[in-house]
Amino acid sequence: MPPAFKKVPAIDKCFAILDLLASTREPLGISGIAGKLDLNKSTVFNIVHTLRGLNVLENRPDGKFVFGTRIYILGNIAGNRSQLIQTAHPYLEMINAKTKLSAFLGIRSDRRSILIDKVDSAYGIKVSSEIGLRMPVLAGPGIKAMLTQLPDDEIDEILARTELKKYTPYTTTDKAAYKKETLEAREQGIVLDREEYIEGMVSFAIPVKIGGKGLQAAIWAVGLTRQVSEVSIPEITDLLKGIAAEINSGF
Repeated sequence: MPPAFKKVPAIDKCFAILDLLASTREPLGISGIAGKLDLNKSTVFNIVHTLRGLNVLENRPDGKFVFGTRIYILGNIAGNRSQLIQTAHPYLEMINAKTKLSAFLGIRSDRRSILIDKVDSAYGIKVSSEIGLRMPVLAGPGIKAMLTQLPDDEIDEILARTELKKYTPYTTTDKAAYKKETLEAREQGIVLDREEYIEGMVSFAIPVKIGGKGLQAAIWAVGLTRQVSEVSIPEITDLLKGIAAEINSGF
């Protein structure tokens, strides 16, 4: 027999909300959640904003909620990897093996990219970051690849409330130029970062589309400038764009 305990109703309600969001195709707001679960709006408000504060949920600009970065990070740590991680991980291994560059998978949290998986086996030179790392605002190629998946007006809204920081002499700090680069990357299907975030580093990023889940993701490959010759750039680009096409066709 299990030991006696006092059930906590709030936890039941919390998981009812998580179950609902997991089983519903479209994101839901406070009223939608409350109506479907027959719960008081104030109760739903307090629970979902507590979960938002823990990064378990994210509040979209339209007021609706989707799963946040902590769900993916905890899933990875526990070994119960999400479909996204299960699908992408073999490709990270492929990128690392074929290019000798470190390969990362991340998801968007507002204006930042959050690292949720990586393959960075050492090949003489190793570029590494820890899972769970939150990149600075609009820094690196990953977040730009994720922004390519958003409508133009959402990109405008994000840029309107952001002061672009200059990380290196090559960083784009003009908002119009940043948007132009993002739209060009959308057309090309890849982002190439030449020392824009960290001097001496070159990186490539491809968007990973997850249809109907309110989430943007990207894979990026990173190495030192001396690891990436000019003649290797087309080959790496073709490899990554082919991987993006394969992954995106499966979602």
